[in-house]
Amino acid sequence: MKAAISVSGLGKTYVVPERESGARAAFASLLHRRTRDVHAVDGITFELRPGEIVGFLGPNGAGKTTTLKMLSGLLHPSTGSASVLGHVPWKRDKAFLRQITLVMGQRNQLNWDIPAADSFELNRAIYHIAAADFRASRDELVELLDLGDIIRKPVRNLSLGERMKCEIAIALLHKPQVVFLDEPTIGLDVTMQRRIRAFIAEYNRKLGATVLLTSHYMADVEALCRRVIVIHEGKLLFDGELSALVQRFTAHKTIVVRLADADADLSAYAHVVSREDGVVTLRVPKEETARITGKLLADLPVIDLTVEDPPIEDAIEQVFAQGPA
Repeated sequence: MKAAISVSGLGKTYVVPERESGARAAFASLLHRRTRDVHAVDGITFELRPGEIVGFLGPNGAGKTTTLKMLSGLLHPSTGSASVLGHVPWKRDKAFLRQITLVMGQRNQLNWDIPAADSFELNRAIYHIAAADFRASRDELVELLDLGDIIRKPVRNLSLGERMKCEIAIALLHKPQVVFLDEPTIGLDVTMQRRIRAFIAEYNRKLGATVLLTSHYMADVEALCRRVIVIHEGKLLFDGELSALVQRFTAHKTIVVRLADADADLSAYAHVVSREDGVVTLRVPKEETARITGKLLADLPVIDLTVEDPPIEDAIEQVFAQGPA
């Protein structure tokens, strides 16, 4: 199966001026300008199959947004190559632009002073969407995102969550086959985050769209992505299944146990992380999980016991701590 997105040795380097503070340094820089190279993205390689939803993770400044901008054609790379649906993104072919979209949680494409519905009409004209197709797509998005009368209010009067839903709707009116999502749930409350995640999953299911998602909310990643790509300082650190990331980069598991004797001391069994209302959370070395679980069940009046992988955040932190090779 041909890849929907193919990236090979992709890099973006910025030349940044440098100087000391003060008037003398400012004058000297006019005569002898000093610069340094900043490798925002440093030779990354990966592929996405059609219909995949992949999490694209990394700390602030890792190069995630720069990569998405190159893949959507907003930036030219310094090195390497990329193909999206068979197109070179930065050539900005019309056939390419009709099949992709970029949603950025910190940016907006809605006109602030008019209702979102009017901005929808503008996008219909830009993408040359037939009137009947536009109405069908708009009505479907309004229903799935529960927009209702929201699209008839001036954008400046919308809450952040309402505006974000409208941003996603306008970005998908032309039914793109590749969707780049850069922090789509940033700043939203938990309920709204869940609605956005459910919508993205449904859109992927119905249209078979390929989705590359960046998010600092691990709940987004866990709910939507089986596979993750992790970058740090512009370099690719991990590319594989989310479950494999947890297995590879965490050395412990969590045992959550409820006892008939709520005051029992479990410190002799493992490190006690927390104790609340008779429920004790233990952190145990991964290789000791079976032995400690058996000992707890044999020695104590256990009401309930579960063994869990550690939070995905722990695995991500370990990847970042390892750093680029």
